[in-house]
Amino acid sequence: MATSPYPHYAWALGHFEVLLAAFWYFKAYVTFKSAGYVWYYKASFLGAIVSYAIVCYKSLGPIRPDRYYIQRALADENVQYFVMALLWWSSKPLPLALVPYFVFSLFHTLTFVRTNIVPLVFPPQQPAGANGSASPASSQSPIAKTIQTWVKNNYDAAMAIVARIELLILLRAIIGIVTLQNSLLIPIAYAHFLRSRYYYSPFTRSAVHSATILIEFYVNKEQTPPFIKKAYGNTKEFVIRWASTRLEPQPAGQRR
Repeated sequence: MATSPYPHYAWALGHFEVLLAAFWYFKAYVTFKSAGYVWYYKASFLGAIVSYAIVCYKSLGPIRPDRYYIQRALADENVQYFVMALLWWSSKPLPLALVPYFVFSLFHTLTFVRTNIVPLVFPPQQPAGANGSASPASSQSPIAKTIQTWVKNNYDAAMAIVARIELLILLRAIIGIVTLQNSLLIPIAYAHFLRSRYYYSPFTRSAVHSATILIEFYVNKEQTPPFIKKAYGNTKEFVIRWASTRLEPQPAGQRR
């Protein structure tokens, strides 16, 4: 039986919403008018919630209250981004948190346009075979090829940037506790999220290692006060112990 295309279009529509709403919110933010554009912030995460919910359902199926399903769900990165989108949507705006979702949606939207929109506007040409008949192999339009090349050439670099931004989000959430801009729940939840990303994403591991080298470069300087060195050592030891338990491998399927 053929699968209904409607969930796929709803998934794409969610990513379109992320892009458009985030664009207007970022535009307002850089002009110091974001307070009046909170609705766009919420709308952007609402689009992310819709898209991730569809992917999670496709990957995991209907929700089941059994241990195996819960383990799979907790180890699935789409579920993790879905839960974080819910948390950001229901919390006070933290603009930096919107950046990873914007980047993911940009790549998904471009891919959807290439595979679903461009062929409708510019149908692929059927090159003639040796006997003059149409060959079953079709060629992409130049626009589709350009999009595909750009996505392929920029994906890894974009994911590396996102991984570093996600570390900055945790730092911003920790600072937000001191400045009373967010609750203690935000950095705790995001720390658990990053712990999972560290195990499953080479980009996150690279970002963490780079950040560790940078921090230790300054901590290990001679002029650094001993209490800072001790505090850093204790914190690092605590983080290593907390993150030492391996998570279950996540199920295969569509990602983000």
